[in-house]
Amino acid sequence: MPNRFHSAARSRGGALPILIAAVLWGTTGTASSLAPGGAPAAGIGAAGLVLGGLLLLLSDRSARALPRHCAPRERRLLAAGALAVAGYPVTFYPAVSRTGVAVATVIALGSAPVFTGLLGRLARQGRPGGRWAGATALAVLGCAVLVLGPELSGDSTAVDPLGVLLAALSGLSYAVYSLIGGRLIAAGHPSGGVMGAMFGGAALIVLPVLLAGDTGWLASARGTGVVLHLAVITTFLAYRLFGHGLRHTTAQTATTLTLAEPAVAALLGVAALGERLPALSWSGLAILAAGLAFLTLPARR
Repeated sequence: MPNRFHSAARSRGGALPILIAAVLWGTTGTASSLAPGGAPAAGIGAAGLVLGGLLLLLSDRSARALPRHCAPRERRLLAAGALAVAGYPVTFYPAVSRTGVAVATVIALGSAPVFTGLLGRLARQGRPGGRWAGATALAVLGCAVLVLGPELSGDSTAVDPLGVLLAALSGLSYAVYSLIGGRLIAAGHPSGGVMGAMFGGAALIVLPVLLAGDTGWLASARGTGVVLHLAVITTFLAYRLFGHGLRHTTAQTATTLTLAEPAVAALLGVAALGERLPALSWSGLAILAAGLAFLTLPARR
């Protein structure tokens, strides 16, 4: 009984920082909507990752030293993690432009826990249990109903197949770097060092994407403010919390918990941007909350 209680408390200790990170990520859409007109979507994401990734790298000494302290296999994992981090904005933002925010968000965030569970099992990083499967099914369903509620309540729109594929690839990218980060942290490496090394490497990979597009919007006050928010709040602070959470919970659970992100984004849209949600979306929000509560609250015995 003491061991079981300790395990449950440890899991909840990891859930809280991950949920806070999801809340911070949920501000991304509202913040990016304030960018100057004409700012490229991929450029906004790339700018936030470049600055935020470099902040994660330069602010943590262990991040800069980590590659030297890793075994060759772990260095390869770090490189793969950096590629996966870089892959997320490169696939997600084009997916949004092709198939819309709602569909891209549901596919990316909804597929990530599934990819994480499957890849974790293949990599022998723990087999997800029935509680995780049930909570994830509820959370994914709630996420889909929440985000697609406005479209399901009105006229249906055509879905771009390439946009769907890109959104699924962004979900896969998120699953891969979450698993790699969790594995390196579980091996004893500091969470700040792991996140800093992966995101610092990703910043260098994505930098050409930023420089290849129009960068004039960065010089405006609004452009600078948006990038600072994305870099400091949704990348630097959020991934510090996410890395800490990965030390105390599995990557499978972490990716399910981050389905709270679209709920926060939807509520911010209502409160800050004057958007309206149909009853169907509010029902999805309730289902999503039930799934997350089922995953995080202790089971009765």
